[in-house]
Amino acid sequence: MYNICCMAKPRNQRRVWLAAIAGILLLALAALLSLSLGTVRLTPAETLRALFAPDDVEAVTSAVIWSIRLPRIVVAMLVGAALASVGAVMQAILRNPLAEPGITGVSAGAAVGAVAGITLGMAGGSQWGIPLAAFAGAAIVALTLQTVLQARRDLGTASIILVGVSISALAGALINVLIANAEDDALVRSALFWLAGDLELRGWNHVLLAVFPIVLGLGYLLTRIRALDALALGEQIAATSGVNVSRERLTLLLVASLVTGAAVAVSGIISFVGLVVPHAVRLVVGASHARLLPLSALGGALFLALADTVARTAFGPVVVQTGVVAALVGAPIFLALLLRRRSS
Repeated sequence: MYNICCMAKPRNQRRVWLAAIAGILLLALAALLSLSLGTVRLTPAETLRALFAPDDVEAVTSAVIWSIRLPRIVVAMLVGAALASVGAVMQAILRNPLAEPGITGVSAGAAVGAVAGITLGMAGGSQWGIPLAAFAGAAIVALTLQTVLQARRDLGTASIILVGVSISALAGALINVLIANAEDDALVRSALFWLAGDLELRGWNHVLLAVFPIVLGLGYLLTRIRALDALALGEQIAATSGVNVSRERLTLLLVASLVTGAAVAVSGIISFVGLVVPHAVRLVVGASHARLLPLSALGGALFLALADTVARTAFGPVVVQTGVVAALVGAPIFLALLLRRRSS
């Protein structure tokens, strides 16, 4: 038995390292592909030269890479990493394999803020307006959730999910009212386009808005790996392991909600990243969050970078949002994973 365990552990470690190296290489290739494709097509050599020696290429090429494509791909990677990591955290906290970043209603709160900013003109003409309005909506929901959980520390995971469903239903009603009373059709189209999730016209200001809350939030979640492992086994086991269940759950939900809000604020609502990626990674490296969280972040960045590249380049003159491509790809993959899990 000892020999089998000793052989299994190095084998599992090799699998983790291989998955990490493969993910990093694929992410670099996806970024290079995304930077090269578009209305102005570039060879990989031209793209690399524009990245690392911008003074040696034409001003137009440098502008396309540095002002248009690079910030968009950085936003895609940040949002994908955030949604996938938060999905893994939500599934552990709520012990529900169908949990995802929007289950607490934070995404819906961000949607209310963004739609209000668009339809009521609250965002003004600033490029920061709509993302800030979305983040404000997400923050309000996160603080509301924190207040509810502090007032009722005895709430179980099923009750937390129901709170999220209630918040999402209320947010959906508010969104319908805002869209129905928009002043013109152009505002309605803008709101619907945002709700579908897209990364069009994302610039360095959006990167600046998202990078700090996402990086800091994910960094904190990585420090709570042992608590996540314990919570995934159940509240009673976590409590007997020395975990303060109510405090850890409250803190983790709040941080995960703020990370989700920062991501949704710059991308709109993008589904299935937080569902598909953690499940796929779990099949490869197991359920330990020391492996699951960082590899989910890597996988989420890769998934959304590829989805955005397809949305931007594969459909010709037809406009397709990144969130639509993510759903078209993610829904069948998630269904296949569920069927495989049930058959096994």
